[in-house]
Amino acid sequence: MQGGQQARMIFGTHDEKTLAQLADVATRAERVALMADGHLGYVMPIGGVAAYRRKVSVVGVGFDIACGNAAIRTNLTLDRFTRDELANLADEIQATISFGVGRSNHDDDAPTDHPLFESPVWGAIPSKPERASLVAKARNQLGTVGSGNHYVDIFADEEGHLWVGVHFGSRGFGHTVASGFLSLARGKKWGERVPEAEALLSIDDPLGHDYWHLMNLAGEYAYAGREWVARKVVSLLGARELELVHNHHNFAWTETHDGEEYIVVRKGATPAFPGQKGFVGGSMGDDAVILAGAAGDSDEQRAALYSTVHGAGRVMSRTEARGKINRKTGEVKSPGKVSWEMLHEWVGSKGVILRGGGLDESPHAYRRLPDVLAAQGSTVQVLHTLRPIVVVMAGENEFDPYKD
Repeated sequence: MQGGQQARMIFGTHDEKTLAQLADVATRAERVALMADGHLGYVMPIGGVAAYRRKVSVVGVGFDIACGNAAIRTNLTLDRFTRDELANLADEIQATISFGVGRSNHDDDAPTDHPLFESPVWGAIPSKPERASLVAKARNQLGTVGSGNHYVDIFADEEGHLWVGVHFGSRGFGHTVASGFLSLARGKKWGERVPEAEALLSIDDPLGHDYWHLMNLAGEYAYAGREWVARKVVSLLGARELELVHNHHNFAWTETHDGEEYIVVRKGATPAFPGQKGFVGGSMGDDAVILAGAAGDSDEQRAALYSTVHGAGRVMSRTEARGKINRKTGEVKSPGKVSWEMLHEWVGSKGVILRGGGLDESPHAYRRLPDVLAAQGSTVQVLHTLRPIVVVMAGENEFDPYKD
């Protein structure tokens, strides 16, 4: 563990580029921290936490606004199901839930009439045509999962109880909001593409005010989508919901730390105040956990701005893992470090029933979750260890601009 000053806490070990990104963020923020699953991101490292005074970082929150995890503990146990029944369930999840880029949710019970669509906050979109287009896109995509590292999983805990876990964010809605405000912050028009660069917006100014409220609406949207998908899978199981654990990890909150109010941006970091529960995934072939912020109020917890990891953290980029691929033809231009044989051997040895997934999401591309949790020290405690039974993701060749 590094970080002698309370204003900058670093858990675990990281490469120089990731640390340089954090140091750059620290020149603008009041306080920063880096979680043990951290790695290089856009402007701000994934796993980074930054506290500002009345300002919010658009690239800090990121393009997948309110990406997060939800887990539901059910009343059923693993011994109720045969392997064949679980494989059939995996097929049913893949057929029922929409995975991949730009997909629309056409299920009769998809929450397209959610009250969030009547929010006056939509009025912050600059023009009526853009507003109508974004509302329509958001309605169509609510309850869709996307691709990349987004998933729907079924787990068994240490006592055999089944959990349903999901990971995704605000889809095209959040991506459009982030892109739009990055453009507006540079003096460009909404929808005009600009390079990813820091945009610190004061929430007391009109532009920052509008972003803040749309960001929070995207958070409500992501919560609604994750809960619908998780509960849909619970119904496919024929189970009842006993407990819901739900949290964003790409978001900003107004919080008080050491008696001072800050806007705290967490980019790939999970809130973990004392007693606060979180669901943190590993990889398609590794355990996940339900954890909670440690009881008490230690110096490390305060220095971490009451945050923890959001996953295991990547050790190789997507291109390093899968190689360079021609997206139009699917042709492999140059191989990566991971083969399908390696992926299937790992997942098969764990007994995971896998549908979809790609080489860039192989367990080989990630750290091991127990290691990063150990590096977080006594700031969190593990309540349940969840073994993956069924993992459903988008397929290898699904391109998704909305993944985190």
